[in-house]
Amino acid sequence: MARARPHALFVTPVNMHANTLDLSRPLSREAPGPPRVAVLVPCLDEEQTVGRVVRDFRAALPDAQVYVFDNGSADRTAAVAAAAGAVVRAEPLPGKGHVVRRMFADVDADIYLLVDGDETYDAAAAPQMIDLLLGQSLDMVVGCRETEGGDAFRTGHRFGNAALTGFLTEVFGAGFTDVLSGYRVLSRRFVKTFPCLSSGFEIETEMAVHALTLGLPCGEVPTAYRARPEGSASKLRTWSDGFRILRAMLALLRQEKPARFFGAIGAVLAAVSLLLAWPLAMTYFATGLVPRFPTAILCTGLMIIALLTFCCGLILDSVARSRMEMRRLAYLRWRAPEA
Repeated sequence: MARARPHALFVTPVNMHANTLDLSRPLSREAPGPPRVAVLVPCLDEEQTVGRVVRDFRAALPDAQVYVFDNGSADRTAAVAAAAGAVVRAEPLPGKGHVVRRMFADVDADIYLLVDGDETYDAAAAPQMIDLLLGQSLDMVVGCRETEGGDAFRTGHRFGNAALTGFLTEVFGAGFTDVLSGYRVLSRRFVKTFPCLSSGFEIETEMAVHALTLGLPCGEVPTAYRARPEGSASKLRTWSDGFRILRAMLALLRQEKPARFFGAIGAVLAAVSLLLAWPLAMTYFATGLVPRFPTAILCTGLMIIALLTFCCGLILDSVARSRMEMRRLAYLRWRAPEA
């Protein structure tokens, strides 16, 4: 009797790529033709200056669209900006970081120029900054402030800017000479992959750290920086905002370089433990006795905490590396800026 043959299993070929995402091409491209430029101006009670800022940048960049985002002004900032030819929008959450986050989310362009509405930055430098970004396919060009004296750049602000810039360079590497400048040109791929988690004036620091940690190509252009017009008041508070920016730097250090952050804490704890334990160890080797038992317990506890801190830093460093890889992959899905 013939044995039954097993039934053959036929599988219909399926195109595995028909409904999947093709990652060989960028998800988003700039529109063909000249790049679209958007001038972003965050404002709070800048009635006296915003009109001239809008007109100056419209003259310097005739093809650009100027957007003014009003951050809850109590004066006629929105009306003056609209009369000068800007597109005016509102962001009710107070703080420059909230305004920038809303700008980056809502405005669609190829090149973004971010500038304060206080008339302290030179609009004539904008074409040069944009040309540098396009010519070298950069992601950020910072306008480094240069003054000829006077009270445009107060001594306290100058010292604080130098100190914070030096700290940033020491921790995250060299890259910028004026990290707190509010005048910068950004590529589309920078804007659309920047998380923008800050709420206040520390937003510039977050931009710099984002660029340095991902190794993004950046540049600088010296620009004139002048004092505010008479009757216009600055919203920057030297000491409180300076400490706030320093606190933001430490938080970014903890998030981006946890091994270094927690390693430094662990090293301090271990050094204190060894310093306290040294006399006890000398006495023990000489007499065989531990004279200060509570101190010995303290030394042991400090060393255990130091080792746990080291371990936490190593674990969080792996997590931070994974986050960095994901951000880098998201960044690579956008085309480089082209002239």
